[in-house]
This record gives sequence, C-alpha cells and structure tokens, in this order.
Amino acid sequence: MAERQGLFYLCNKINNRFKGSVGCRSPPPFWFAHKPNGGTNMKRINLRDMYPFIKTDVWIDLDDEVAQEIRRFDLNESAYKLRTYRHRAYYSLDRNDGIEQDVLFLSISPEEYYERKLSNEQLYAAMCRLPEKSFRRIYAHFFLDMSKVAIAQAEQVDERAVRKSIERGLKQMAQFLKKM
Repeated sequence: MAERQGLFYLCNKINNRFKGSVGCRSPPPFWFAHKPNGGTNMKRINLRDMYPFIKTDVWIDLDDEVAQEIRRFDLNESAYKLRTYRHRAYYSLDRNDGIEQDVLFLSISPEEYYERKLSNEQLYAAMCRLPEKSFRRIYAHFFLDMSKVAIAQAEQVDERAVRKSIERGLKQMAQFLKKM
C-alpha cells in the first residue's frame, strides 16, 4: 500500500513538473496518475485538455482501459494526420487549373437542352390534365418537397387520402405520357 501511495506521489510530481513545458516533445493530452483504489488502477485526466470549451481544470478518474482507448484514439488520429501530410493526400479544387470550373458548370449540348425542354413540356401537359386536387398534391410533394403527412395536415385530410390521390395522379400521368 505504501508503494502505491509512493507511486501516486511520484506520478503527480512528474506531471506537475512537465505541466507547462514547451518543446519539440509535448506532454500527453492527459496526465497519468495511479490512484490507490482497492486494487483497481485509475487514471486521472483533465477534461480541459480534451474539450476546448472548458476553461477551467476539471479532473476526473477513469478506468485504465478507458484511458488506454482514449490514448489509442489520439495516437491513431495523429498518425492519420501525419500520413496525409507525408503523402500529400489532401486535395483541393482551388488549384486554378480549371477542375472546379468544369465540375461546377457543366455545359449542356443543344440536343440535351432540347430533350429536357420537350420532356418538361410533356410533363407539364400531363400535369395540367390532372384533377385540381391531384395536381396540387403532386406539385407539393415532388416540386416543393413536402411530405405526404405535411400535405395532409395543410389540407386537413387523412394521409391515406393524399397518398392515394398522388398514386392515382401518377398513374393518370403515366397513361397520358404513353399516348404521346
């Protein structure tokens, strides 16, 4: 027992000595301290080192396994950052070589533009042939991205009525578009 208390005192002394050190080797993100607690090893960490929004020291005791997992995660994260830096595995579209321009502004051929215009006209013609309720519900669901429940609440009707109305309207539109 005296040996454990001596180890606890030694770890705290070492931790306090290196607490404000600055150099090429920084101290670990949390400070280890073995605490005599009935045979279980506990590590004491400062939450201020882990959470940037905590401004004061908040010390908590963690099991040895949890502290090891936190340490392993920190090591894996720093190793990943080092690998991406070494292999230059970070990419940006801001290299001014035209990649970003090509991705953002796709040029459409005149044939594609004409096909889209025709298909939109056919779609609008098919929608205009629908009854008023089906037209309104299909427009709200597909063009305004409203859910069927939201449409039902806005019209103060049951959701099943809206769902069936949309299904019937889509079938009517499909029949009309097949005839064209």
